[in-house]
Amino acid sequence: MAMNLMGLFRSPQNELEKGGKEAEDDGIRSACPRCNVQLPLSDLQDNMNVCTACGFHFRVGPRERIAYIADEGSFQELDGDMLSRDVLDFPGYDQKLRNAKLSSREKDAVICGTAQVLGQPCALFVMDPNFMMGSMGTVVGEKITRLFETATERGTPVVGFTVSGGARMQEGILSLMQMAKTSAAVRRHSDAGMFYLTVLTDPTLGGITASFAMDGDIIMAEPGATIGFAGARVIEQTIRKKLPQGFQTAEFLLEHGFVDLIVPREQQKATIAQLLKMHTPGSMNFEEGEVEPDERL
Repeated sequence: MAMNLMGLFRSPQNELEKGGKEAEDDGIRSACPRCNVQLPLSDLQDNMNVCTACGFHFRVGPRERIAYIADEGSFQELDGDMLSRDVLDFPGYDQKLRNAKLSSREKDAVICGTAQVLGQPCALFVMDPNFMMGSMGTVVGEKITRLFETATERGTPVVGFTVSGGARMQEGILSLMQMAKTSAAVRRHSDAGMFYLTVLTDPTLGGITASFAMDGDIIMAEPGATIGFAGARVIEQTIRKKLPQGFQTAEFLLEHGFVDLIVPREQQKATIAQLLKMHTPGSMNFEEGEVEPDERL
């Protein structure tokens, strides 16, 4: 029986079959939650995961953020092998931890280490929105506490990027204790005369806000970040009043004095380096004729 070969060698019928420029451009896309524009992932990555249409700041993982902020090759991780355990036998917690490790490719919800930012040394911690939404358990609290203790011993400032839904309920009171422990470590670092800069990203909520996130000497935030303790709906149900428009956004908090400045992602590295330099003893050189700052300030 003769085989019909017609059509096996036909010409492509559309641009996608041709593999031309249109096919190359039609890659994986992500919709912006604010403006709904479909953005090619390559464009997002080139723009530090900020929407090129409206400026919306997408959440990013800790390794990616470290690459944005730290000088290349300068980051040295500390306590990277610490793992959370189900100390209370909370139902389903072991599986949640396994899922979080797989989805985030990290061992817990914060990465700590030392780094340089445009040549300025610092201790750095970055929380992970992909690991149980950055919730704080005993390991997160311990790693951040140890980082502040190391910074106090070495006399270095601390820069911290926060993102969290709050304390990790699966660890109960052991998680809540981390609020006091981390804040005490921040206080010892401050009493030693060291500088602490916090950068609040979306979202920073719950016990994180009620502890080390708001303990910074200067509090910086990303545009549009949600920042608060309880959620807006919980507050409205409690006080039985409608909250103001934009309540708990970084812009609202800046207007009401809870945040010192809002800095877009592409400007954060330069801003952090400048603040580190300004708060490093002896790093500011004054030209002849200029008045030096009052030591009492």
